[in-house]
Amino acid sequence: MTIKKSKIYSINISKTKGTPKTATETAKLIENLGLEQDAHAQGGIKQVSLLSIESIRKQNNCPKIKKGTVLKPGDFAENITTEGIDLTTLKIGGKLTIGKDVILEISKIGKECHKYCAIYYKTGDCIMPREGIFAKVIKGGIIKRNDIIKVEKI
Repeated sequence: MTIKKSKIYSINISKTKGTPKTATETAKLIENLGLEQDAHAQGGIKQVSLLSIESIRKQNNCPKIKKGTVLKPGDFAENITTEGIDLTTLKIGGKLTIGKDVILEISKIGKECHKYCAIYYKTGDCIMPREGIFAKVIKGGIIKRNDIIKVEKI
């Protein structure tokens, strides 16, 4: 049963780990791997990372943020920036359908940071460990900016 809809705000990829990702209009998700041509496409439980634009906007309003700093989609190394959904309410095992074909399964909530990242040094905090999620690609396909995301109830 579908309980809520949202959309893709941005799709982000990078060729190397540890760098901000660059926005792209379309991308291919590969089953059991991740986003084609992304450095993090290596299988496992963290195949695709997601963060909401609402979380990025909240981070930009952090009182400790350095003057002139504006964080944007991809700066947190997330593959998919969503809009219109509170990702923190999703549960492991929940499913997301993107467009007509792609199916993701929520596999991890949050991210462990082993050292302070560039975001932390700019803002005094990083929202990704609390509000970012990871998913496995159950059914691959092409996704594009503004595709509808359906959250399936588990």
